Amino acid sequence: MVTTRIGAINAWLVKTLLATLVTLTAHAQLLPPNPQIDASGFLAVTEQALLHREQRRVSEQAFLRMSTEPGTVVLDARSSEKFRVMHVKGAINLSFPDITAASLARVIPSKQTRVLIYCNNNFSNELGAFPTKLPSASLNLSTYAALYNYGYRNVLELGPNVDAKTTKLRLIAAQQLQ
Repeated sequence: MVTTRIGAINAWLVKTLLATLVTLTAHAQLLPPNPQIDASGFLAVTEQALLHREQRRVSEQAFLRMSTEPGTVVLDARSSEKFRVMHVKGAINLSFPDITAASLARVIPSKQTRVLIYCNNNFSNELGAFPTKLPSASLNLSTYAALYNYGYRNVLELGPNVDAKTTKLRLIAAQQLQ
C-alpha cells in the first residue's frame, strides 16, 4: 500500500514537473528576444578568447618586468572596494560590471596596448583584499573574455597563484594610500 502511494505521488510529481516545464517553455517562446543579450555569441567569443588565453599567461617575474615598461596598462577588474583595500602598484581599476566599449576606450585608448590582468585567485594569504573564488568563476576568465570580445588582443594574464605576503609584485594597501 505504501509503495502504491509513493508510486502515485511520484507519478503526480512527474506530471506536475512536466506540465510546469511545458508551461515555462511556452512562456519563454512567447517572450520577444532581447537584442541586447546574445548567449550563443557569448559562448562563441568566450571559446575563442580562452583558446587565445592559453598562450598569454605569464610568470610573476615576467608580469613584474612588463608592468614597469612604458605603454603597459595593468588592469584590475575587481570591485573598487577590493581595489582600495589592496592592489598591484600602478594598476588601474575598472570594475568588471563597468566594462563597456566607452569605459575601455577611456582607460585603454589603443586596442594594441599591452594589458596585464590579475584577479583574486592570483593571490593567497590576503583574503580581505583577494577573496578566493571558485576556479571556474575566476575573474581573470571573465575579464580576458570581455577584453577579447571588445577587440583587445594584447592581453596577458598573471598565471600563478602567489603569496601576497612574499610576492615580488608591489602591492599597495589602503594605509599606504593615505
